[in-house]
Parts: sequence; C-alpha cells; structure tokens
Amino acid sequence: MYMVRDGKSGFYIINSSFHVLWHVINFFWYVFMYSPANLSLFRSPENLYSPSGFMDYWIAGFLVLTAEVLLLSWLWFRLTHSKTRDEDKQEESEKKKGMIPKGSLGWPVIGETLTFIACGYSSRPVSFMDKRKSLYGKVFKTNIIGTPIIISTDAEVNKVVLQNHGNTFVPAYPKSITELLGENSILSINGAHQKRLHTLISAFLRSPHLKERITRDIEASVALTLASWSQLPLVHVQDEIKKMTFEILVKLLMSISPGDDLDILKLEFQEFIKGLICIPIKFPGTRLYKSLKAKERLIKIVKKVVEERQEATTESTNCPANDAVDVLLRDVNDGGCSDKQSHPLDFVSGKIVEMMIPGEETMPTAMTLAVKFLSDNPVALAKLVEENMEMKRRKLESGKEYDWSDYMSLSFTQNVINETLRMANIINGVWRKALKDVEIKGYLIPKGWCVLASFISVHMDEDIYENPYQFDPWRWDRINGTTNSNICFTPFGGGQRLCPGLELSKLEISIFLHQLVTRFSWTAEKDEIVSFPTVKMKRRLPIRVTPVERTSPISVEDH
Repeated sequence: MYMVRDGKSGFYIINSSFHVLWHVINFFWYVFMYSPANLSLFRSPENLYSPSGFMDYWIAGFLVLTAEVLLLSWLWFRLTHSKTRDEDKQEESEKKKGMIPKGSLGWPVIGETLTFIACGYSSRPVSFMDKRKSLYGKVFKTNIIGTPIIISTDAEVNKVVLQNHGNTFVPAYPKSITELLGENSILSINGAHQKRLHTLISAFLRSPHLKERITRDIEASVALTLASWSQLPLVHVQDEIKKMTFEILVKLLMSISPGDDLDILKLEFQEFIKGLICIPIKFPGTRLYKSLKAKERLIKIVKKVVEERQEATTESTNCPANDAVDVLLRDVNDGGCSDKQSHPLDFVSGKIVEMMIPGEETMPTAMTLAVKFLSDNPVALAKLVEENMEMKRRKLESGKEYDWSDYMSLSFTQNVINETLRMANIINGVWRKALKDVEIKGYLIPKGWCVLASFISVHMDEDIYENPYQFDPWRWDRINGTTNSNICFTPFGGGQRLCPGLELSKLEISIFLHQLVTRFSWTAEKDEIVSFPTVKMKRRLPIRVTPVERTSPISVEDH
C-alpha cells in the first residue's frame, strides 16, 4: 500500500497498490522455500522430523519473517515520511525565514471551532488561548470554522501586526460582516483612502470647538438619564445606558435630537446590527437578508439628513464642522477622493451608518461593567467617590463649569476606566490577513493565512498584570510610564486603525461616573458577565438607586 504525502495540505493520499508489497513478501518466501537447505528437507521428509532438521527449518523461517517485518517497517516509514523536493525546498525556506508556529488544526473542516466557542461561553473565555499557549508558546496555529489561522498572545507580535497595515496585513472579518457592510466599508478599506478618513474624523473629534460643545451635550444627556433612574423601582443598567449613549452618538454624527426621528433610526439600526454575526446566507427570511433590508431603510433615513445638510451648506462658510456629516460633506465637496464623486451623498450616508457601529456596543458595555466592578469592590468605589466629590466642591466654590480637562484630570477615575477596559475586553482582538510571507520574532506567517492578534490574552496575562482577574485600579499608578505599557494595553486597537474616538470615549465614561457617584448610591443584584459572541451582562445588571446629597466622601460601609 503506497501512501503519497500531499505537500500542500499535509495529508496522505492512499493508493491501493498493496499487491506490490505482496509480491515482495512472495519473493522472500520463494527464496526461503527453494533454498538448497529447505529443498533437502522436503526431498527427505525424515530430515524434517530430525531435531537438527526441524531447528534449521524454523530458524530459516524466523529469519525470513524478521526480514519481512523489517522490510515492511522500512517501507511504511519511507512512504509515510517521504517528502517531495518541493517540500524539502519549502522546509529549507522556512528554516531560513522562520517556522510556522506549532499548534493543532483539530478536526477536519470544523477544526477547533467548537472548543473555541465553548471557551467563549465560559467564565474564562481566555482559557482557549491559555491552554494552547502552555502547549505551543505565545504564538500558535489553529483552525477556526475551517480556516487555518495563527493566534498571537504576544504583545510585541501584536504590535507588529497592528502597525504593518496595508502593505503587509489587511483586515479579515467574518463573511457576514463583509456581506452586510460591503468591501468598501470603513472596516475594510486600506491605503490612502482609509488614512484620509481616519485623519478627518480624528481631527474633528479632537477639535477645541467640539470638546467644549460635546462636554455640555454629554453632561445634559447623563443628567437626564440619571434623573429618570430615581423614578424606577429597578434599573437595568445595560438597557438604560444603551439608550443614552445612542442619543449622544447620533447627535455627534448627525445632530439629531431625541424624538420620533431618533426612535425610528434606533429601531432600524438595531435590526441592522443583528446581522453582523450570523450565518452568511442571503435569501428572504434569513437573518442576513433582514439586516440588509434594514440597512437600506437606515441609509434612506440618513441620506435625507445628508441631503438637507448639503442644500444648507455654502462653499464660503468658515464655521467649524458641527458633526460628522459636516466633516464628510466638506471633504466630498473639496474633491477629497475621486472614487466618492459618482454618488457622494450615498458615500457620506454609508459612512455615517458604519461609524454608528463601534459606538453602539463599546460605550454602553464599558459603562455597564464599570458599575458592575465598582459594585463588587466597595474600597475602589469609596476612593472614586472621594476624588469626584473633591472636584465637585472645587467647582461649586469657583462657580466655573466643568471642561474636558477637568474630567480627564481625575486620575483615579481614569484608573477605574482603564481597569474596566482591561478586564472587560470588549474588543478581544483583531483579525488580519497576510498579503505575503511575514516573519515576526522567528515565527513565519504564510501568505494568505489569517492572524488573530489577541488583546484579551495580553490583558489577562499574569506575567504582565499581577492578579489579572482582580479588579485593581491602583495597578495603573504602578504601570503608567513603565516599559511596554502601551503595547500591553490595547482596548482601542492600535496602529493606523487606532480608534479615533479614544479620548471622547473616556470623557463620556468619566462624566457618567462623576454624576453617578456624586448623586446616587445603589445596590446591585447578582449578575454575571457573558463574553460570547459579544460582551454583555446576563441579566442586564439590575440595580436599585437612591438619590443622595453628598457633602462628604462615603465610607466603605455605605455601599
């Protein structure tokens, strides 16, 4: 039986040529039977039954049998371990460039998908990575949904993957996402187009004009939301915060205030994002089909806003951009990119819808988990109240309004936010596809392979963070400024695709926490975090709030 190794897949192709080995065995048997010694035994049967003749016969048989076993073993070894010249060249090349990381591709077709998902639903979703890291090292290969991928739990490797964008790595997302958003979405575009959009939005979100206005808008939205909580017997934090953050997001993007238009927009958007993670089958009745139809209706609503804004826009205006629609329209009108000119309003409308996606999940989840972690850690909560009450007193005495820098100067509050983001791992990693063979720290990532740069593995690595599963905001006083602190903390991604709303996100969480802890106390019911397919609270975090008029910091026993 010949077994020919396929150099590309690493599997063996079985050829039914067993008769070749059978002929080899027959040859040895023929030599044995018709050797002069054995012929003499059969010509004279009495010789066969003599002690010496009997021994000679069986010794000869044993030798033939041994020879056959050795031959078969040698042939089996040669056939199953044989390599083609191409394989030899490939291995030699790999030794020069680096080796494909060790690992297991699991079962045919499904790979290790079931184990990956099961770990995602567990209380420690990072266990899938941890087990393989202990077996194969910080960078290993596996197979998820029939696709061989390389997973990196190494912060330095992740940094290279994030920074080498466009020429070496490109985004790789599940088919449902690419089907729903299209090949030219913000998540998928590369090169100059992506860089220009990223620069435009980043500059807008960091502009002094926006910082002043958005601070007032967030304060008003948070105050209104928290006021409604005091009227509710039980507050489901996750749901209530989602409503609030969506209003803030839409006002930032399109200047739409609460009302019927916002309610319709929210309903269509919720139907739309349900298709981001689904079976990529597109025919009437499927989840993807429903989400695509919702996207059409959503873009129609947004396009109406864009058209009205375009009519009101004059080329001579020098006023700062009021929202993201203004930013993109001005860029289109200035001829920013030629590929946008055929349908400029469709382009702007599509990008506004795409920019709604990151803010829909990340912000409310971060705020909800901050409440969860603080509820479970009264010492940290007491310290947070103390810091925020001190600033509130200063502002009352001075009569001045809060500004962006006031909130960002609350050092322990920023520690709480960082620790929440580290433990929450709302974005647990990014997927990239190698455009060519890439070597990083001695590991070879072959062309066409996908790479998962795992943020959660780094954030929960006990070699980097002491007691990583413990909520410890004080750790950031020890970490800040240390070597590699930036590459080991990546809740907003990194490289050219670093989230442009990073500072705005921290501002929004800071304002929410400030108003919450200086105006309310609360008790939280028991709840647990679910990490798959997205991070959320199992019971939406139910709490009971009590308005308080704080004049001094609270003690640990107050909560």
